[in-house]
Amino acid sequence: MAFSIHPSVDHGVKQGAKDFAGGTLTCKCSDRPVKVSIGAQTAHNHACGCTKCWKPKGALFSVVAVVAKDKVKVTQNPDKLAVVDPSATIQRHACKVCGTHMYGRIENAKHAFFGLDFVHTELSTEQGWSAPGFAAFVSSIIEAGADPANMGAVRSRLKELGLEPYDCLNPPLMDALATHAAKLSGVLKA
Repeated sequence: MAFSIHPSVDHGVKQGAKDFAGGTLTCKCSDRPVKVSIGAQTAHNHACGCTKCWKPKGALFSVVAVVAKDKVKVTQNPDKLAVVDPSATIQRHACKVCGTHMYGRIENAKHAFFGLDFVHTELSTEQGWSAPGFAAFVSSIIEAGADPANMGAVRSRLKELGLEPYDCLNPPLMDALATHAAKLSGVLKA
């Protein structure tokens, strides 16, 4: 394979454990690492090609999932965290030393995903996290420097891994966004 989708899926997608209850995410620092406790199983895990998500060196995609924000707690070295882009919808809290994104939070209470934090479970040594189920924002990898001529091969590899490629989110999440917008506008009753 001439490219890496992501180290956690390049050799196959590992299925999650039904009764998994969370674990600890640790940044890449050897001295005083940031630690974040996740007190639940994650949902909507997926490979993401957007240019904002944190990706391991050499990977075309991040692998990111969501969990209720009340299940996310910084337990060590919170002083090392800073928001990467305060103007972004997802406020990505990253270690100022190693650059690892520890969690992303949506602060806009009117956003459909308000109350959910985005996390990278690869930062945990525990096994059993939810498995990635699709790939989002696939075309966006071109904006990050991927060769457009390889997009057929990238989509083919994603399908081989069981990660249906989308150039947005998957249909259930797009439906959730549209339903939320329709309720806010009054088209649908809440």
